[in-house]
Amino acid sequence: MSAHAPLILASKSASRQSMMKNAGLNFTAIPADIDERALDEKYAGAPQKLARELARQKALHVAKDHAGALVIGSDSLVALDDEIFNKADTKATAVEKLMALRGRTHNLISAVAVAQGGVILWDKIDSAALTMRDFDEGFARDYIEKIGNAAIECVGAYQLEALGPWLFEKIEGDYFTILGMPLLPLLNYLQDYHEVGL
Repeated sequence: MSAHAPLILASKSASRQSMMKNAGLNFTAIPADIDERALDEKYAGAPQKLARELARQKALHVAKDHAGALVIGSDSLVALDDEIFNKADTKATAVEKLMALRGRTHNLISAVAVAQGGVILWDKIDSAALTMRDFDEGFARDYIEKIGNAAIECVGAYQLEALGPWLFEKIEGDYFTILGMPLLPLLNYLQDYHEVGL
C-alpha cells in the first residue's frame, strides 16, 4: 500500500470536511449517492448497525470509481430509545424534533469506514449521550431561527459547534463524534496502517 494513496471523503458534510481539513488531511470530497431510506427500513430499531452500514455503503459507493484511493465514508444519527431521528425537512419539523428531545437523553451515533476498491478495510462506531434542557417551544423556535438552514442539514437539528450548547444540560462523549465522525480512531488508523500523518 502506497503511503501516497489519495484520500477521498465520501460526504458533502461541511462539519466532516472541516474536521479533516483542521487535522491537516489532504483529501477530495465526493458525496456518495446511496439510497439511505432503504437502509433506514432494513435496520429500523438498530441505530448502531444502521450508522455502520451507512458509513460502509458510502465508502464503497465512491471507492468503486476510484480504485487506488482510500475512501472515507461516515454517517451520524440520533436515537432516542432506539427510535431513529432523520434530518428535518423543514424548520417547523426541526422545532418538532427539538421538542421531542427536550428534557431527555438521546444518543448521537457516528460511524466511519475506510474502503479501497470494493473492500472495507476498517470501520469504527462511537456514540455520545446528550441530555437536553427542558426548554419551551418559544426557545426551540428562536434557536432554529438563529441557526437557519443548519437546522435541516444536521441530524439532530442542532449544531454543537455553534449555538448548540445552549440546548444542553449534560454531554457525555467525544466531541468529534458529536460533530459527525469518530476522528481520533480514524487518524490513528490512517497513521498506523497507511503512513498518513502530519
